[in-house]
Amino acid sequence: MIDLRLKVDPLPIVEPLVLRLCETDRADPSEHDAHLIRRELQHREYEYLGFSVVIHATSDMPLDGDVLMVLPGQASAHRLIRASSQHNTLLVTEQCDQLCVMCSQPPKKHHADLFDQFAIAVRLAPSGAYIGISGGEPLLHKDRLFAFLATAASARRDLRFHILTNAQHFEPSDVSRLDAIGLERVLWGIPLYSSEADLHDHIVGKPGAFQRLEQSLALLMRAGASVELRTVVTQQNWENLRDLANYVVNRTPFVSVWALMQLERMGYGRMNWNRTFRDTSSDFTMIRSAINLAAARGIAVSLFNFPLCSVPEPYRQFAPSTISDWKRKYLDFCDDCSVRAACGGFFEWYSHSEGFSKLGRI
Repeated sequence: MIDLRLKVDPLPIVEPLVLRLCETDRADPSEHDAHLIRRELQHREYEYLGFSVVIHATSDMPLDGDVLMVLPGQASAHRLIRASSQHNTLLVTEQCDQLCVMCSQPPKKHHADLFDQFAIAVRLAPSGAYIGISGGEPLLHKDRLFAFLATAASARRDLRFHILTNAQHFEPSDVSRLDAIGLERVLWGIPLYSSEADLHDHIVGKPGAFQRLEQSLALLMRAGASVELRTVVTQQNWENLRDLANYVVNRTPFVSVWALMQLERMGYGRMNWNRTFRDTSSDFTMIRSAINLAAARGIAVSLFNFPLCSVPEPYRQFAPSTISDWKRKYLDFCDDCSVRAACGGFFEWYSHSEGFSKLGRI
């Protein structure tokens, strides 16, 4: 697993510090650049505004262009942007107003506002970067989020964002702000777990969530926003998947993609694994029906977090590599797989003894 934190020697700071590591000359120099002055086997020293910044990392770790954030009193730096990766996500809050039964990032009450630091980080990102925004629920801090996006949109016209939200907090007054940011620059990843209100509300742990979600989806449709519907496949909604496919094609035909997702064994997902995980390698019937119906009606469908060997051959075309590089692993039997390069593999915390029972060699 790729470490998203790096050990650093303590710095004399009282405010969060954001800097970009520079090991080569840059065409876009910034006041936030820290320049390499010494490299050893286990650490590197950079110069930043006259100060020495020592990063403890092996000599073969790619760090050139990475954007780090160091918090006061901490001996580690957060790798906000990894220049060599396509999987950069900013966790803007750990607060959430839902309690999804399979949540991999259980909510916390405390919120640390780092939007100003994130705004600096995205300005330092590589050209054409596609950056994820996640939580918690980012729209609990909607004004700060929209201000951050507006700043980024103004400073870097080449950036795009993928924002995960439960869509409980959109209002008609937000339409103008969405338009100003650039409708084509943000893809909103929104969970929909069932076509039945009571079942969706049960899964997310919030009465009335389905009704509020429908209102937000209608608003986003009228605004022309790009939407990625996300459905985590669970034992709870397994029998509803065919009806949900009907709902998607008839009620939300405007979506950019409908993502059917396998469960992540973290947080509440791990706590509730035995009653929530659905082994789709042994029974693909409901997913097959959902894909067939949606695809026939022109809805783009993707299978997220599905190892290719867990998917019947005719449906592997719908299963791109989606697990982020920093939390992806492959198992022993993946070594000689003919399609390993195209497969997303498994989550780092996947346990094969409790996972897929019928993985087929490819």
